[in-house]
Parts: sequence; structure tokens; C-alpha cells
Amino acid sequence: MSVKARATQRIQKELKDMKSKHSLYSIGIETKGTEETNVFKWKTTIYGPQGTPYVGGIFQIRIEFPNDYPFKPPKFTFETRIYHPNINSNGSICLDILKDKWTPSLTVEKALLSISALLAAPNPDDPLVPEIGEQFKNDRFKFDQTARKWTEQYAYN
Repeated sequence: MSVKARATQRIQKELKDMKSKHSLYSIGIETKGTEETNVFKWKTTIYGPQGTPYVGGIFQIRIEFPNDYPFKPPKFTFETRIYHPNINSNGSICLDILKDKWTPSLTVEKALLSISALLAAPNPDDPLVPEIGEQFKNDRFKFDQTARKWTEQYAYN
């Protein structure tokens, strides 16, 4: 069996497992028209965690799997704009398990839970956007106010 075929099997299993349970997010394969086109490209939605300026927000994330998944991490990209020190304007996410701390035992579900935890507890000491990280540390009220405003502007449906 080829590496890509094994990756396809793993991805399909994770998709089935995630669709079979109620969770904090919704997930699906990217489609064209009514056809599912590519199991290696997913669209997912996560919800802003309670007790954060993101509460009430619905955030779209695109997931792209490499052909050698799960040995390399999938790429997660926020499609919904968000004001966060660890997520930049291109939607890139600074989270160690999505980069050098990825292991084949991790799953998309665990990564989404980690992203949700990152929304609840940003890491301003390792920011992707240094000025937002500084604001988070030095003026939390202004950070929360701006993050809430962006959530209302970009993440409410």
C-alpha cells in the first residue's frame, strides 16, 4: 500500500470518527457542487470558547493534509479573521503541535481541541503577531475589547 493510500485511510477514519460524535466543532470534506472532491482538504468550524472575547464567534478553519499524513502535520488555516497573538492575518497558527511537536499519534480532533484551548489561553510569550502579544500582556482590557469587536465583525453569522 502506498504512503498516500495509507494517509487516505487514516484521514477517512478520523473523519468518520469525528462525524459520529457531537463535539465543539463541525467538519466536512471540501466539495465542488454536490460532490465530495478531496479527502485531503477539509473545512471545519470551531466555536469561540466561553469566558473569552471569542464567545459567540463561529470560526472557519481550512485543513490540508500532506500525502504522508500522519507522519507530517496537516496545515490548519483560519479563514475567519481573528484578533489573536498566535494567529496572523493570513490565518497561520503558531502552535507547537502543528509544527515541530507533531507526532503520528495526534489527530485532527486533538489539534482542534488544542486550537480551541489556544483561543481560551493565548501564548503572548511566543506570538506570531508581536504587537498583539504585547497588548495582551500590557493592556488586557484593550486586547479583550478589540478581540470581541473583531469576533462580532467577522465571526458572527
